[in-house]
Amino acid sequence: MGGRTGDAMKMKTEIKRNKRAGRQKGSGLIVVILVMVFLVAIGVSLITVTNISSRVTGNVRSQQEAFNAAEAGFDTAWIAVEDFFLNQAWTSFDGHYLTEPPGIDIPLDVNYFRYMTDQELLNILDQDGDGNPESPNVIFYKMQYIPLAGGGTDPRYTYTAFLIDDEAAGGMADHSDALLICIGTAGIGPRMSTSRLEIGLAVEQN
Repeated sequence: MGGRTGDAMKMKTEIKRNKRAGRQKGSGLIVVILVMVFLVAIGVSLITVTNISSRVTGNVRSQQEAFNAAEAGFDTAWIAVEDFFLNQAWTSFDGHYLTEPPGIDIPLDVNYFRYMTDQELLNILDQDGDGNPESPNVIFYKMQYIPLAGGGTDPRYTYTAFLIDDEAAGGMADHSDALLICIGTAGIGPRMSTSRLEIGLAVEQN
């Protein structure tokens, strides 16, 4: 009888040990699974952040390239305008402002240039899409300026420049000054970035 009781106690002890070991193994497995889920979540987050960071870096670089294009447009347009005055092809800015489409220089008009995005301005200057502006008063339109190694120029980088009469809306006319608008582009299609500069020009009166 005592032997059987001892055997029964041993069996109960073994069963308890097995149950405790099973619970410990189960707990360990749950911890491992939670750690793995946590690590996977961190990995996915890092991949997402890296992708976003790459896109942001690309956008910043593209925006800087567009700004550089606008600056190149200003430099070239400034030289061209200065030459017009030095060669006496121009004696004032009168007749050289952009006036098309009507209202582009009028602040209260829906066509006022500051109400448009750069892309809208570029499109409205060349409404038929043939690559040439409709108005003869556009100094440069989508001028490519970066040479390619094999010859030609890179179509991804362009500048556009034109003059706006800052007194067109009213007040005393002064054709000795103008706003020089330069739009730079970087890229082609929906991924194109643009940048715009507005610089006041004035002719020195002798």
